[in-house]
Amino acid sequence: MPKVAKGETLVIGLGVSGRAICRHLARKGTPFMVADTREAPPGLDEFRAAHPDVTLHCGPLTALDMNAAEEIVVSPGVDPQTPGLGERLGRRRASGEPLVVGEIALFVRAARAPIAAITGSNAKSTVTTLLGEMARAAGRRPAVGGNLGTPALDLLAEAPEAELYVLELSSFQLELTPCLGAETAAFLNLSEDHLDRHGSMAGYRAAKLGVFRGARHAVVNAEDRMTWPEIGLPALDRFTTRPPEGDEWGIASHHGRDWLMHGGEALIATDELGLAGRHNQANALAALAMGSQLGFPLESMCRVLRAFTGLPHRSETVAELGGVRWVNDSKGTNVGATLAALAGLGPTLQGRLVLLAGGLGKGADFTPLAAPMARYGREAILFGADADRLEAALSGSVVVTRVGDLETAMRRAREVAKPGDCVLLSPACASLDQFPSYVARGEAFRQRVHALVEEARHDG
Repeated sequence: MPKVAKGETLVIGLGVSGRAICRHLARKGTPFMVADTREAPPGLDEFRAAHPDVTLHCGPLTALDMNAAEEIVVSPGVDPQTPGLGERLGRRRASGEPLVVGEIALFVRAARAPIAAITGSNAKSTVTTLLGEMARAAGRRPAVGGNLGTPALDLLAEAPEAELYVLELSSFQLELTPCLGAETAAFLNLSEDHLDRHGSMAGYRAAKLGVFRGARHAVVNAEDRMTWPEIGLPALDRFTTRPPEGDEWGIASHHGRDWLMHGGEALIATDELGLAGRHNQANALAALAMGSQLGFPLESMCRVLRAFTGLPHRSETVAELGGVRWVNDSKGTNVGATLAALAGLGPTLQGRLVLLAGGLGKGADFTPLAAPMARYGREAILFGADADRLEAALSGSVVVTRVGDLETAMRRAREVAKPGDCVLLSPACASLDQFPSYVARGEAFRQRVHALVEEARHDG
């Protein structure tokens, strides 16, 4: 049986984060070995070229003797309960620190600037990007990454002069982070996702709550108590889409218009925001609360809110064709994200929503989609592996059509959508049954919409 050499760090997982862990350890001169449960993981040749002297074990972890490892660092894509690894959870090293940690634990040890951390089932990429832009507008030097864009450990090398790290963090990253110690940490919302990994909503929430370990300031959703920490923290702010109570961050009428508010202070009118939809107004409030804690001037933060129009594949308007808006929300990979898109866009339409949904549902309950589709929907066009479960949840609330794939769904949407409607790709599912990623799914949608625009131009 192959063995980890005494004193070596064992890196488990050769994905994007795993390779970043390896680069970090190599820069520090820390001896390490790598294991991956797959016999031929992607990027194998690239890894061997970069680290020709590093031992690599491919295959079951039960076939590897890890007893001599100084530390085991697990990539977020690897389930900590994987056979051969799970029984080591909870063990301590001679120093008293956990034997098994994740990439963010290494980042925390090495970071020399404050951390602003954002987690949640949905919208964390939007808030992370917003806060990074607010930091730049305030004259700071931020480094933005984590679960979004550049892996956290690569930021240490790519942005050594950073004055602030703005990190999007997933439940997978947080569950093996003993103490994050963020200057400000936001938990935006919680809805069913990753139950195949965490086993239950309680397990999923417990992982997310790791964002508050050691935090000096928390930002939570006043409308979702599941985002509230269970430990006392030095300071806490709440945001809400309702009129604020006390010093909450909220939305209220002011001189005949809706404004983002901090307590009784009017900050910026909602119709000035570059982002559309009530859900994005909540995102703006969360970013404002974090930026205020970090000392960013209100004026510069509001400038960013006027200019920022959103991220690709997240409620992104691709085109308007024949009075119908086509919106790409491919990043809506769970029910909560799709609910946010429906609630954010539905009330703004003269017409109704044509929803394109389906893929791998990850064990989620789709029934919460029925009520908003009954209220705002014209038709749900379903495709992919879990289309039958979506159909069972939506039938009786809205017209349902089953098709084989996204392209066929878009043809059907073109037929049924009327002027004033919105065709919304918000699948409520992962993409991996038919696409390599949600990005590839969103690009396919974009390309097909642009083709429809060209067809219409030629027909005209």
